[in-house]
Amino acid sequence: MAEPLASPSVEPARPEDYDAIAELTVRVYVDGGLASPGYGVELADVAGRADRSELLVVRDSGRIVGSVALVLDGDFGNVTASEDESAFRMLVVDPSAQGRGVGELLVRTCLERARAAGKRRMVLSTDPRMTAAQRLYRRMGFTRLPERDWSPEPAIDLLVYAREL
Repeated sequence: MAEPLASPSVEPARPEDYDAIAELTVRVYVDGGLASPGYGVELADVAGRADRSELLVVRDSGRIVGSVALVLDGDFGNVTASEDESAFRMLVVDPSAQGRGVGELLVRTCLERARAAGKRRMVLSTDPRMTAAQRLYRRMGFTRLPERDWSPEPAIDLLVYAREL
């Protein structure tokens, strides 16, 4: 396993971070073959998701190495079924920092913030190809909710996971 980062911290993203977050997210998802180029437009719309979620980043020595959109209200999560649920979307970790605890730190922070906001369950959607992320989710206590799997468009099938808070 890779060595943990020396001093990672999670903090709210700032507008001046949006370009770096967009580049990282598109590079990992689209260039990494996990999303279509068409979805890249939504992945690059960091300002749009910052308006509909709590956008968090992990910095290591000042450099953004991870990001996630935490959804506590509204429909941006696409998988929440009640006001008791929160979600996170577009979790991304720079390939140079993968295996070093960044994803887990982001997920733990989302869980803590959702619990503090009075939510009872965290839900998420993931592509079947994102096997490393699914291993992380299972290790952190998430379980599959196959009855809530969904397709945002033809030929795109997403798996839903949830964890009680």
